[in-house]
Amino acid sequence: MSTIAPVEPVCRLGSLRLEPVRSQEDLVARIQHVPLTLDAAHRLAPMVDRVGVTVEFARVIDYFGTPVGHTPAGFRVALEVGADRVLVADLVRDIGTDADGIPRPTPMLFSADTANPYELEPIAPLVANLTCNPGIIYDLFINNPGANVGHRFSTRDEVMVEIGRILGPGCDISIELNNPFEPDVGKILEECEHIRSILGEWRTVIKVPHTGPVHAGNVVQLLTGSKRLDRRWDSATVEESFAGHRLALKLREHGFRVNFTLMFEPYQARLALQARPAYINSFIRNRFAQTRRMAQLLERAENDESALVELRDYLVSIDALSGSETDVPVEVARGIAQRLVDYRRLHSPDGADGLDCTRHNLRVLRQANLPDTRLIVCSLDGDAMYPDIDRLLTEPEFADMAGRVVVTAEPGYLARFASASQVVSYQRRFMAAAQGEK
Repeated sequence: MSTIAPVEPVCRLGSLRLEPVRSQEDLVARIQHVPLTLDAAHRLAPMVDRVGVTVEFARVIDYFGTPVGHTPAGFRVALEVGADRVLVADLVRDIGTDADGIPRPTPMLFSADTANPYELEPIAPLVANLTCNPGIIYDLFINNPGANVGHRFSTRDEVMVEIGRILGPGCDISIELNNPFEPDVGKILEECEHIRSILGEWRTVIKVPHTGPVHAGNVVQLLTGSKRLDRRWDSATVEESFAGHRLALKLREHGFRVNFTLMFEPYQARLALQARPAYINSFIRNRFAQTRRMAQLLERAENDESALVELRDYLVSIDALSGSETDVPVEVARGIAQRLVDYRRLHSPDGADGLDCTRHNLRVLRQANLPDTRLIVCSLDGDAMYPDIDRLLTEPEFADMAGRVVVTAEPGYLARFASASQVVSYQRRFMAAAQGEK
């Protein structure tokens, strides 16, 4: 015999019949629907006899031009007992909510990697976040005649204005800086303030990258000549290694939320969380492809040592060796590749699908004292990556973490998983049957 889990009884804030604070009647009317458990209602009733809203509440409503009687998507109502027996309502940023604080359909959220308004418009109601970097904005859209139809958009600002209009209040918009290596923090803050002036303070999220050994003095090496850094990725000084962390904390001091990006290895997560970001990341596609390629070359090298030369060249091409290490002994290359394959757990259930970093980051996030920080799982490709992530979040170990995950990809990639081959088969049958009706 099946059983139904008990549902905690609820009532509405309006059932407390609290008097609105003077001059806030219209604002208070927007929260009468807020659900309360019966226990919470019983505890509140003797403590309060009026209800009002914060200045922040009023600012959010005014900025987004929210229709009368409603609160905007992307915000939840938080209640606190204030002075003089007033129950005070605030609006807290939460992209897991639709308008009027209604939870989005699933705890796991979707994000789009695009700056193309034409591509974004059809999926706008389905996404809770958007990520843009200079490559996405300029290479894939503004300077791409096939995407930027009629060259209607010519600047990042124009694109951001249109994206903000399309997405509305419920979606975070993560924008990467044009030059994260700018030594003048004041100039970075100016750029961030400009972005915030376009998108508003609540939707703006600044993407801050891990920088490793790259800095203002040597970043030109990545743009000229061989485009290889002359230092290995793990040769950074302490100051260089934590440049992104310091910038993230500085931006947080100025009221910006941060998407801490370029996280490829599990060991980056705990250190990244020290910067208190709104988002951390797990990059999947290239990392998994590289791991499998290294494993193939290592296997070949067991019978053919010439594969080690190919392996060394491959490590240079993926920056596991620097541009100045093209003649490093092949056994050094073998050791580096073997350590990476082992660490990434390619031959274990944790890493055979390329999601070892995602699993690790979710475990770390569960332990962290940052309940609002989410993990963006990004850089997806192939037939299995999204289905594997979808399945992972139904596993008993991670089911409770679904509400901390945002899956982001190009819209075209996500669109593949809105269908199945049987859709065609059944539509053929249904449409053929419909022809019988004259």
